[in-house]
Amino acid sequence: MAAGWLLLFILTLFQSVVMNHSSEGPFPSATTIKAWVDKMQEDLVTLARTASGVDQLAEIYLKNAAMYTVEANNPRQLVEIAARDIEKLLSNRSKALVRLAKEAEKYQASHQWRDEFGNNDIIYYNAKDDQNDPEKNETESGSQRIRPVFEDDPVFRRQTSYQHAAVHIPTDIYEGSTIVLNELNWTAALDDVFKRNREEDPTLLWQVFGSATGLARYYPASPWVDKSRTPNKIDLYDVRRRPWYIQGAASPKDMLILVDASGSVSGLTLKLIRTSVIEMLETLSDDDFVNVVSFNNNAQNVSCFNHLVQANVRNKKKLKEAVYKISAKGITDYKKGFSYAFEQLLNHSVSRANCNKIIMLFTDGGEERAQEIFHKYNEDKKVRVFTFSVGQHNYDKGPIQWMACENKGYYYEIPSIGAIRINTQEYLDVLGRPMVLAGEQAKQVQWTNVYLDALELGLVITGTLPVFNLTREQNGKINQLILGVMGVDVSLEDIKKLTPRFTLCPNGYYFAIDPNGYVLLHPNLQPKNPKSQEPVTLDFLDAELENDIKVEIRKKMIDGESGEKTFETLVKSQDERYIDKGNRTYTWTAVNGTDYSLALVLPSYSFYYIKAKIDEPIVLARCKYFTETLKPEDFDQSGYTFLAPREYCNDVKKSENNTEFLLNFNEFIDRNTPTSSSCNTDMVIRVLLDAGFTNELVQNYWSKLSLDGVVAQFVVTDGGITRVFPKRAGEDWLENAETYEVSFYKRSLDNDNYIFTAPYYNKSGANSYESGIMVSKAVEIQVDGKLLKPAVVGVKIDATRWMDNFTKTTIKSLCNSEICGCERNSMHVDCVILDDGGFLLMSNRDEYTQQIGRFFGEIDPGLMRNLINMSLYAFNKSYDYQSVCDPEEEPKQGAGLRSAYVPTITDILQLGWWASAAAWSILQQLFLSLTFPRFLEAADMEDDDFGAALPKTSCITEQTQYFFENNDKSFGGIVDCINCSRLYYAEKISNTNLVFIISDSQLLCRSCDPKPLMQAEKPDEGPNPCEMVKQPRYRKGPEICFDEAKQEDSADCGGASGLSPSLWSMVAIQLVLLWLLSGSRHCQL
Repeated sequence: MAAGWLLLFILTLFQSVVMNHSSEGPFPSATTIKAWVDKMQEDLVTLARTASGVDQLAEIYLKNAAMYTVEANNPRQLVEIAARDIEKLLSNRSKALVRLAKEAEKYQASHQWRDEFGNNDIIYYNAKDDQNDPEKNETESGSQRIRPVFEDDPVFRRQTSYQHAAVHIPTDIYEGSTIVLNELNWTAALDDVFKRNREEDPTLLWQVFGSATGLARYYPASPWVDKSRTPNKIDLYDVRRRPWYIQGAASPKDMLILVDASGSVSGLTLKLIRTSVIEMLETLSDDDFVNVVSFNNNAQNVSCFNHLVQANVRNKKKLKEAVYKISAKGITDYKKGFSYAFEQLLNHSVSRANCNKIIMLFTDGGEERAQEIFHKYNEDKKVRVFTFSVGQHNYDKGPIQWMACENKGYYYEIPSIGAIRINTQEYLDVLGRPMVLAGEQAKQVQWTNVYLDALELGLVITGTLPVFNLTREQNGKINQLILGVMGVDVSLEDIKKLTPRFTLCPNGYYFAIDPNGYVLLHPNLQPKNPKSQEPVTLDFLDAELENDIKVEIRKKMIDGESGEKTFETLVKSQDERYIDKGNRTYTWTAVNGTDYSLALVLPSYSFYYIKAKIDEPIVLARCKYFTETLKPEDFDQSGYTFLAPREYCNDVKKSENNTEFLLNFNEFIDRNTPTSSSCNTDMVIRVLLDAGFTNELVQNYWSKLSLDGVVAQFVVTDGGITRVFPKRAGEDWLENAETYEVSFYKRSLDNDNYIFTAPYYNKSGANSYESGIMVSKAVEIQVDGKLLKPAVVGVKIDATRWMDNFTKTTIKSLCNSEICGCERNSMHVDCVILDDGGFLLMSNRDEYTQQIGRFFGEIDPGLMRNLINMSLYAFNKSYDYQSVCDPEEEPKQGAGLRSAYVPTITDILQLGWWASAAAWSILQQLFLSLTFPRFLEAADMEDDDFGAALPKTSCITEQTQYFFENNDKSFGGIVDCINCSRLYYAEKISNTNLVFIISDSQLLCRSCDPKPLMQAEKPDEGPNPCEMVKQPRYRKGPEICFDEAKQEDSADCGGASGLSPSLWSMVAIQLVLLWLLSGSRHCQL
């Protein structure tokens, strides 16, 4: 108790010293400072209210209430209607998918295998053919190339031909082989099914059959790449490695990769093993779980993961980095390795896929079979074992082949780099056996996570269905082979059309998640790297600012429940600089027939919206008049006008240029009525109403004002109108014409105050303080007791004029002391005004004025840290998983080898690679070129390509936003440095998002910590995966698993690689290689 009274006494004494310092010295008193702040508040709010016309626009909306009705947004009804519409869309796509799969199985069953084909027996379009240079398109024996006539397609945003399908064959597969020719032969019949599907549903997008051989046939036909833009681009695409194929070809996997790290595995063999493991990791999706273990005398995890972890991008990256650090030493002990592997696979106390259980052994061979280990752990053969003999050696391969055959797996050989990609993905054929044997039970359409379409359609989801071989073997046994996977794409843009947003207000939105908790629909799902080959896996809790209630909502949505919850949450601003607090109502329901769940989020002011009366002739007549105010020749009187680029009418051509879009819109409305069948009438009438109401504000109010210190006046409406007055100010307006994407607009709706927005500091193409300081406020009206916020108005204040008023307000009259307040460039005190994000808006120092818009932690770090410690500011750190960064000068070793010989950028930059592996690769390619003439197509590059500027790469960035922690008004304290201190006092300016701060000058106390406190986004490694896996987020795997079948025949368990060169050829190459590398032994592995 005594300690409490002592603390209270000390705090009271400290406050007395701070507040009354001026009675004994020059620092202004709290009373004086509050008087200054009150005067600032009165001047600023009066100016903003008067100049913006916030009250006048509210009156205009109320006066014209007869022209519209106020409609309700019923969140439960809206979300269920949208969910049913999405269900219907995906169901229609599923019908096309089922037809394709059935027809494919029928065509393949009736196909007669041929060992030889005559010239021109196979006719097809190879998507990689150069249309502009037919001489380059070598015709393989038995095939004839088609040259489709392409036309620009607005749907696919590329050239297509609906008369043909296209075929893509991976670079490392010889298209003249008998297998490929037979595949081309029977899949040609699918073209008619593709066309029939499109006739029944013209909205269908890509229809694709991905074959287990690697061939992909897709419709409509379209060139694979534009070779005029990327003449030397290496084609690394293999359909079997695409997310949709992996998901459709087998049930989820629990995979333990076991790596032999004994002393015999060294040199090139170790390089091959590392690269093979990297490629194996690339065959896994987020539905799978994985870990990598190395062994010699003992077994150990290669990374910090001590159990299976979800095979997401970040966990796989961590494993890849660890794999490259594996070193070879000791002796091989298979018993230790397999015991460790089985223990991890049988650990059910951690999150896992709980379906296919697999051990992947990569080794150079050995004499041991470890029978007792398999007998102990795998007598029931629940775990499949796949073994890979890596490198060129003379070890007995019998034992590791036995391991695979006795455990329902498969044995592969990887003698060289060229065999890696093929042999690390063929295990999916074995995993597909139980699906094939399950027959119709396994014929279930699955919908994927979101990913970027390889043919640049953007973000898509894909419905998949496995295609089975229905023929029988010669001995009458059922065929166990999966022929491939059929896929039909659905663009996220099509799903967005079923979740209309323009009656929800800018802060209302839909979102949807999958069973992993990843969003497939969310306004913050905006990957910045459209060329990224990585899956687009943004968790709902990363798309928004996480809290316990959202964690609960996420779990309920994954479980397919329906519900509703209203709560206060933190909201990140559109420009990602600010954080606001707002009430939101989350309403969610399951999308039947899928694993998806849909939610609608509404703020409290979005439960009602304005709907224009389209059945009133007078309304239509006035709307025709309102269009005149949208014409550029009227901008002098009506203000510079921007029209949100929305789909008002099908016949109104959208344009990035606002003036052109306005002209297109006006031209259409002049010739047609807003009720035209090609128009969204509600949207058109609403935007015309807003055009009329805002024009009235300009004509009857703004144009009659004469205010000093105001650079511009503006209004932004829910209907999509932005007006800036006068016209010259609009010519410099840089905000988004789409009002629903404007940061200050969305912030103003969430706040009752006047919102001051800091200009961007040192950002090219952005507003600077010289163009004025933006102040905005939402227009709020009540119609029959229903709250509406139909618009935001504001002004831009002249910064120089504001500074003059600022210094006049904060100077004591009749002052004889050294400090008379916030004198300009005072040597004694610093006076600043910050906004709620900590950005500088005003100062009494000229050197600070040039930094308006800069985060204050970079200007005065010591004082900003104290403001945080005193709880004036709080901060929130979050990660952006969709960012792009400049490539590192010395990037870490990441992705493994992508084709037969093409090294990664990392490999190119490492002398060690060129000193050893390059020689091997070149010799290998020399041999392969003699065997497969077209195999070197991937290597058709010019040396100049390596010198070209590297593109930006996907990365994680850390973001920090600051905000007012509480509603307290006054703060004071001392910045205590090493041998000096600074007194400061802070007072929030009522009815705004500003705070005034006066402090002893930074010039008088230079010994404070000069390290800047940064707010700007910066590259980061993100959360530590080693810690994240200890508390994994909730997820739900598929309910049905196909991992075993009683009638499965596992006798076919592998042999030599199809790409293995002859023994004598390899011996000769190996001798040459050893001679070449004899001087390169110092290179690190």
